[in-house]
Amino acid sequence: MDELTLEREYFSRGFAAVCGVDEVGRGPLAGPVVCAAVILPLGEEQRIRGIDDSKKLSAAKRERLAEEIKKAARAYAIAEVDERTIDEINILQATRLGMKRAVEALSPAPDFVLTDGNMTLELSLPQRSIVKGDALVASIGAASILAKVYRDGLMRRYAEEFPEYGFERNVGYGTREHLEAIKEVGICRIHRRTFVKKYWDGRERPSPANT
Repeated sequence: MDELTLEREYFSRGFAAVCGVDEVGRGPLAGPVVCAAVILPLGEEQRIRGIDDSKKLSAAKRERLAEEIKKAARAYAIAEVDERTIDEINILQATRLGMKRAVEALSPAPDFVLTDGNMTLELSLPQRSIVKGDALVASIGAASILAKVYRDGLMRRYAEEFPEYGFERNVGYGTREHLEAIKEVGICRIHRRTFVKKYWDGRERPSPANT
């Protein structure tokens, strides 16, 4: 997916700064949901080739594309919503909040918003949601790549603090290794309590600073 068809369409309608927004991390048992927003340049000479849904790309290709996107984008922003907020307001609302924060952090500010899936954001800006947008719309795909690379890096750092769970491999998802660790040592501070109820016996692993 190298086209900017939709972005160019809205540009022709008078919108000068169309941003794409996506999230990563709605399903894991641990860690934040991460959202990114990107305004891509529309000039052919600045086109970034190879953008696609981040899940379809190898880790190495995602890393390379993330650097290209950061260098070429007119604007980009990344926002986290932590596990405590996810537990308080639920993952759907946390995702909407993260997307809103990412859009609002863009400079220059966008004048039209394209979101992945079926997501309406509490913004005064005109917006459109697109099912499978991360595979169909370049700016949404770029946002998915930035969010994925950022979150994977974050979970690798958490793996150093909490090595039992294999976060560097499962990035917080409920793999067998991860679930067995929860049964053996309990949960840590980045677990989503509302997500681990059926796997958790109430024990909490002390943070390293407390051990």
